[in-house]
Amino acid sequence: MQLLWLPAFLLFCTGLALLWLARRRRQASGLPNGAVIYSDTGAEQSVAAPLISRRHGLIGKPDYLIEARQGTARTMIPVEVKSRSRPGKLPFGHILQLATYCLIIEEIYGVAPSHGILRYADGSYTIAYTAELRRAVLEAAEGIRAVRSASDVPRSHQDALRCDHCGYRPGCGQQAL
Repeated sequence: MQLLWLPAFLLFCTGLALLWLARRRRQASGLPNGAVIYSDTGAEQSVAAPLISRRHGLIGKPDYLIEARQGTARTMIPVEVKSRSRPGKLPFGHILQLATYCLIIEEIYGVAPSHGILRYADGSYTIAYTAELRRAVLEAAEGIRAVRSASDVPRSHQDALRCDHCGYRPGCGQQAL
């Protein structure tokens, strides 16, 4: 009878160790605490459906959408993962991409996220979702729509690196030198 406590104790210790490892893995991932309710990282067997804002004509697939709860309040936190190292100055395009996810989430769930997270290979940035950032997303979306319907679009070839990676480069004929 006295030896029955030993297997139970070992099972309990194993459970604690597994919980500890899961917590360490979660912390190392850079994801905030909460339930992962959406993921488009390619690790899953099925492809996640895009999130759509019909009102604003936006569509996106954040890498993660975390549902965080504080008491009875719930908030959704989009997380965008970049494979590169954390830049000293954040590219505005990355911020705008994350803010676009925030706007879509605001429409779908009826509550705007307070922030989103840009996760890089060596660290993360928390980006506040502000009214100014929301306006920037809507202005950028309107600008893209205007360019798509224009008959002639002026191009800038001043940024050689950007020009080198442009999908239209083979047929452009106006490449940066």
